[in-house]
Amino acid sequence: MEYSTQKGKLVMPEYGRNIQQMIDYALTIEDRAERTRCVQTIVYFMGNFFPYLRDVNDFKHKLWDHVAVMSDFKLDIDYPYEIAGPESLRSHPERMEYPSGRIRYMHYGRMLEEMIVKAADYPEGEEREVLIRLLANQMKKCLITWNKEVAEDRKIYDDLRELSGGKIDLPDDYLRLIDSKEPVYNNRKNKKQKK
Repeated sequence: MEYSTQKGKLVMPEYGRNIQQMIDYALTIEDRAERTRCVQTIVYFMGNFFPYLRDVNDFKHKLWDHVAVMSDFKLDIDYPYEIAGPESLRSHPERMEYPSGRIRYMHYGRMLEEMIVKAADYPEGEEREVLIRLLANQMKKCLITWNKEVAEDRKIYDDLRELSGGKIDLPDDYLRLIDSKEPVYNNRKNKKQKK
């Protein structure tokens, strides 16, 4: 009896040993047309392993790429798609630039600070008012997460003014922001009502 652990390592284990053996067999076929037909059948079987992916763009292309990888790029057939070479497997993606710079208030985060700067440059109007209200409420939610005791509206307005470079200056009675207990209690009430 031969165990799987005694056999060679699978290049792509998600297809199993039988598909790998079919591809190995296709490498031994001498007639190019017959070999191409054999690989087309193998690709059909490989597609049956993942029927839910058939509607995904380039699904067939990926299957043909997988056949090339599993054959160690030795199959000499007429591929219906441009096949990636072995160098594409060894190439690394380009290094991504990580945003640098100081975040003034860690509890708000970089994205919220960038949105405040964009909102400050928004033209006057209803959209700007709605955006500022949403940002102020989000700032209060972030502040509540870090500090439940000192989440006052005046603190939010001051931070909003500072982060916008003085372009957004809200009076104390501008609007009522969410209450520090609202997010917790509203979620509990909604869950009870759904039951």
